[in-house]
Amino acid sequence: MDFRCFPSLDIEAPEAGAILLGENAQGKTSILEAICVLVRLQSPRTHRMGALTRFGSPGFGIAGELWDSERQVRQSREGLQLKVDDEARAGKHAYLEDGGLVVWMGNEDLDLIRGPGEGRRRYLDFIGAQIDPRYRRAWSRYKRALQSKNLLLKEGRPRDAEILSYEEIMVENGTVLMETRARLLEELGPLAAEAQRVVSGKDEPLTLQYLPGSGPDLRESMLQARERETRMRQSVVGPHRDDVSLRLHGMPASEFASEGQQRTLALALKLAQGRLLENRGGRTPIYLMDDIFGELDPLRRNALMGHLPGGAQKWITTTHLDWLEETPELGQIRRFTIRGGRCGG
Repeated sequence: MDFRCFPSLDIEAPEAGAILLGENAQGKTSILEAICVLVRLQSPRTHRMGALTRFGSPGFGIAGELWDSERQVRQSREGLQLKVDDEARAGKHAYLEDGGLVVWMGNEDLDLIRGPGEGRRRYLDFIGAQIDPRYRRAWSRYKRALQSKNLLLKEGRPRDAEILSYEEIMVENGTVLMETRARLLEELGPLAAEAQRVVSGKDEPLTLQYLPGSGPDLRESMLQARERETRMRQSVVGPHRDDVSLRLHGMPASEFASEGQQRTLALALKLAQGRLLENRGGRTPIYLMDDIFGELDPLRRNALMGHLPGGAQKWITTTHLDWLEETPELGQIRRFTIRGGRCGG
């Protein structure tokens, strides 16, 4: 294992999932993170795979039986090694093409409402990458070209031919990102509005709007921004500047919604993500729910559970079980106690 604080760990959970009980900083969230990496090769807490390795270890390994297949992820100095049913997969795209789907829900989701645009872009990226291999490739290629272009701009000397070559890559792949994000938000809008109504128990009209970081013609937008980019020494137009407008009752949610409304809205966005993944991905996602139930009143908690797909596997972390008596849907789910990087059933 050697993942985060765990030298080793073995958990056998039923199809319904499990509740992970323990104090803070005992490793509960790291278990959810390991599941997310095993299923999607992504962590919601870091962009760097190497950061997941336990201190002093050369790498980490995760294995699990999911959807009638055994999947393995190993990270070492030699790089990433991926296997399905003990057969090597040549790269991330091959590993993910028949993998599962994940929805991560945590208290940090409030940043989707009141934080900067990066969090909302990551929300869209996590959906797009799970349901569309074309999106995953475009996202990867666009980011690499953007980094290279910004390095050239920072040099502050003419490198027009090289910059143009990277912009061609950005235009080709950035257009895919923009078109896909616009379609995703069209589908997410009514799903999120319905989830907002159900979880809040009120008629609170919610609207989502795509705010592209450039005009409809990405190449033309880059051309018009050339002088400004040269002066600022960074790329200022493109899907890396996209955002999403969230409005409740027609007002910006970040400014006018109460904290309770913002929490409900964050839940609605993740529930909408789950419905869209199931509709487009063809299977029910795993729900990884990191310490969210203690912050919810019984009404919203039970509305949330009632809105989840009945057969969904749920992994839930919590520091206490006071709320469990008021959530009958979870009464029989298996519980594990996590303490000091160890797990007890």
